Amino acid sequence: MSPDLLFVYGSLRPGFGGEMAGWLASVAQVAGTAVARGALYKIDYYPGFVPGEDGVIVGELFRLPDAAAILAVLDEHEECAPHFPAPQEYRRERVSVETAQGAVDAWTYVYAREVAGLERIASGDFLG
Repeated sequence: MSPDLLFVYGSLRPGFGGEMAGWLASVAQVAGTAVARGALYKIDYYPGFVPGEDGVIVGELFRLPDAAAILAVLDEHEECAPHFPAPQEYRRERVSVETAQGAVDAWTYVYAREVAGLERIASGDFLG
């Protein structure tokens, strides 16, 4: 059975330098660069990812040694745990991402609100 994986594309990426990015790097193992299909939008100081066929999103893949515990903390951070009122800004779901070794399924946080009027990050790389 393969380990649980998490694809991060914004403020959870190691290069972002935020508190939660540091925490994630301390509890999970970076498995390398990965890309997902979709669009990336500037929400505030962080981005939102909308899966789709139009575009490529650059991020990192993490192996989660204790997926349930790590994802519970991240669900709180992303305010998508069940106790947060709707409409939530993000939802956690599995997406297919491409790595140097091929395609894998990974958890990610998908932007769940309307993107009309938001600036699209054309490069697909929030840190680039």
